[in-house]
Amino acid sequence: MISGLLLALTAGTLVGLQNIFNSKVNERAGSWTTTTLVLGMGFLASLTIGLIFEGTHMFTLDHMKPWYWISGLIGIGVVTCLVKGIRLLGPTYAISIVLTSQLGFALLWDSLGLFGLEKVPFTFKQLLGVLVIVGGIFVFKLSGRDVPEHNFEQA
Repeated sequence: MISGLLLALTAGTLVGLQNIFNSKVNERAGSWTTTTLVLGMGFLASLTIGLIFEGTHMFTLDHMKPWYWISGLIGIGVVTCLVKGIRLLGPTYAISIVLTSQLGFALLWDSLGLFGLEKVPFTFKQLLGVLVIVGGIFVFKLSGRDVPEHNFEQA
């Protein structure tokens, strides 16, 4: 369990870092250029590392359903939407919404047993957890409002 927690924390850190870099690339290039660079470099790195550690065995894809192959296309949507969302909303607000959406849909898909997932019973505690996170986003966003300055010296 500790290994899983450490890997999840590392993934979160890397995603946050990647989003910062992606937004910086997007400042100089368009969204499609950014997506192409991100996914292209990811492909080359994955291919190289996969060949080093697994050799040609990495191309053995027995018993994989053909529709799972669309995950790469989903990645295009992820990177493109994240880059544009960060540009429009700012990094913290955009990522908060992304993570909440990710958690909410994971809960839905788990609860319904969709996409080959083992069905997990839905509980009120799970829903409450997602709603607490949504509430936290509202608190975060509302706390960043510009408050009119008051000149207390004249009062």
